[in-house]
Amino acid sequence: MKIKRFIAPDMRQAMRDVRAEQGADAVILSTRRLEEGIEIIAAVDYDEALMREAARVNAPAPVPVAASAPTKPPMKEAVKETPKERLKDIAKEAAKEPAKETRAMTPPSPPPPPLPLPATELAALQPVFEQHALETARMRTELGGLRQLLEQQLSSLAWNDMERRSPMRARVLRDMSRLGIDTDVARQLIDELPEEINADQARYLPLGLLSRSLKVSGRALADVCGVIALVGPTGVGKTTTIAKLAACAVMHHGPNKVALVSTDHYRIGAAAQLEHYGRLLGVRVYPAYDAVGLAQTLHLLRDHHTVLVDTAGVAGNDPRLQQQMEVLREATTHGATTLRACLVLAANAQAPALDDSVRAYLPLQPSVCIATKLDEAPSLGGLLSVLIRHRIPLDCTTDGQRVPEDISAADARVLVCRAAQQQRKLGFAGEDLDMAERFGMAVAGL
Repeated sequence: MKIKRFIAPDMRQAMRDVRAEQGADAVILSTRRLEEGIEIIAAVDYDEALMREAARVNAPAPVPVAASAPTKPPMKEAVKETPKERLKDIAKEAAKEPAKETRAMTPPSPPPPPLPLPATELAALQPVFEQHALETARMRTELGGLRQLLEQQLSSLAWNDMERRSPMRARVLRDMSRLGIDTDVARQLIDELPEEINADQARYLPLGLLSRSLKVSGRALADVCGVIALVGPTGVGKTTTIAKLAACAVMHHGPNKVALVSTDHYRIGAAAQLEHYGRLLGVRVYPAYDAVGLAQTLHLLRDHHTVLVDTAGVAGNDPRLQQQMEVLREATTHGATTLRACLVLAANAQAPALDDSVRAYLPLQPSVCIATKLDEAPSLGGLLSVLIRHRIPLDCTTDGQRVPEDISAADARVLVCRAAQQQRKLGFAGEDLDMAERFGMAVAGL
């Protein structure tokens, strides 16, 4: 009989070692768990009678029991297990061992959520919560005030430092501010200036940069042709501008080659106003109420030299704007005529309103822009800033109600000089503070 001791990390590995070393007929004599793992003592050619004799010879002598000590009832004799049954029990224990290890590696379940407080305690804590909310709001207000004060101080310091280091550039920014040019456009233009400039250059170079940055179509009024739809917000003068453009086209090409189309069925009297201009010019006016009607009308007028489409004035946040855009797109899709959108902007509007209008009508991809009401604008800086920022070519400008006298082709230098002349008539109070607020943070790079 060959007896051998095996030690493995777990019971399954120990059983593999026993089977590999002694074969399937090996008999497991004992198992126990040690610090190193599982210990198994196995034997081959097991002789059960010999093992019983060795156990009887090596057993210790029985200890005598005192007479006074109560005698314990004899224990039942344990059921003897054969080696094969013992091997089956060990195999079952080895099969259960990975499950035990898996349970040991399973992370503990999260603790249960705390129980909600009773209604009475919540009512008692409500004043505490309200006081905490008030203190938090007051702290945020104070922090906001401190931040605003700090930004003002930094803006003033940055502007004063720029005036000390680069007085000519500071002068250019001051002139741009007087013209009403927005901060981002002014910073873009000043970056194009040379590093060192003198007083004369600081006076005239900014105007030249403005003229060069302003895109114009370069087209004369007599060259207006094709199908053009004038779009824009309410009150910018689209109908009057159409009458001026139609008058110029009639003088150069005759009334039979010019047609007007009205899609404005929202505003009361819009079609009647356009028909009145058509009768004065001898030009026929066609109504179109939807995309199909507009496509049919444009197909009917395909032989005309100039077709001007008057649209309804819709603000950028008006839901009808999307509907009007769909009508113009579908009319171009259904018909064979190419329709070009022309954005009309009023020069007397504020710069944020002009910028919002441009962003609202950008999905139509306007090819050119028309600036109206130049005679009513106290400053042209907002208009120039929007045109430079969005790079929309300026086609023509209007500065009055007369038809067709008060319209002219766009000229960047004339427009910039007109803006400079308008600003010379105005006074400026608190200029240093305004300059620090407008350009201080930009100069500081914050």
